[in-house]
Amino acid sequence: MGDMRFIRDMGGSYRCELCPHRCVLADGRSGVCRVRGVRDGLPSLPFYGRLSAIAVDPIEKKPLYHFRPGSSVFSVGFVGCNLRCPFCQNWEISQSTDAAGPSVAPAELIGQAVSSGTGAIAFTYSEPLVHIEYLLDAMALARKAGIAVVLVTNGCILEEPAREVLALCDAANIDLKTWDEDAYRNTLGGDAASVRRFIELAVSSGVHTEATTLVVTGFNDDEAQIRLCADFLSSLSADIPYHLSAYRPEYRYREAPTDPRLIVRFAAAAREKLNYVYVGNIPGEANDTRCPACGAVAVSRRGYLIDLLGLSVDEKGAAHCAACGSPLPIVARTGATAEAR
Repeated sequence: MGDMRFIRDMGGSYRCELCPHRCVLADGRSGVCRVRGVRDGLPSLPFYGRLSAIAVDPIEKKPLYHFRPGSSVFSVGFVGCNLRCPFCQNWEISQSTDAAGPSVAPAELIGQAVSSGTGAIAFTYSEPLVHIEYLLDAMALARKAGIAVVLVTNGCILEEPAREVLALCDAANIDLKTWDEDAYRNTLGGDAASVRRFIELAVSSGVHTEATTLVVTGFNDDEAQIRLCADFLSSLSADIPYHLSAYRPEYRYREAPTDPRLIVRFAAAAREKLNYVYVGNIPGEANDTRCPACGAVAVSRRGYLIDLLGLSVDEKGAAHCAACGSPLPIVARTGATAEAR
């Protein structure tokens, strides 16, 4: 197990230095995330390697649309989260530790990922970053095995550990839940500046980066908010894929499901700044990737049915539009990992 992110204070308690909460923990107490604490006077990770789910998913389910489109990824989930979103769509595993299963050692996990034949592993479902010690151990082994590493995260983490985990990551989908800093702090229990910094670091580190905003009725269903998020992403790269997903009532939130017409309207607004904007949780909506140069469909998506006939990949693994030959910001080489960066 790698070094734990705890600092002992003068009073004998420990301060966790993983995320902006910086929880100060006396003996017998756990942090906001429920999975990091102090036991018998020492830092404790009682849920190290304890997974809530293992599955093989379409890469599009993460969602990642520009990273190995049409492929599958070996996916694992944990329990716990350092946010308290009242509308959490995965609250059974994020807001409780009851779903934790038996421990799976990092070497065993990566062995299963290799056996899956997908060539990639995703840390997903609930918040993986609160288990950073396990992540770093498993990611290092994945690198040695030539397995691509995918991270699906809320991005609410301090800069030093963010740099560590991103150095071993190939692709990430990061939640950008709202632009409103007060809403991040007071409703979600998070920190907007840390999330935005995580996105900046992912992009500058060469990690393939996509972002998602769950559009929640009465919380962030405001076109101005979406425009601010799109402005920020486009300041990093206009080619960052941006996913706008419809919410459904879950956990403690009972507002009506997101109006699909709002999602479509917000997507059109975001496309004024970003080249690739997709909608989620709206049945029947097309999510094709079109070439910005000629408008041809490069990747066709109908649910998880993916057609790559409009995508051309050269001998170096670079993606191009099959119609006009223009380069496309899609990671298509299935064997590529972060070692190539």
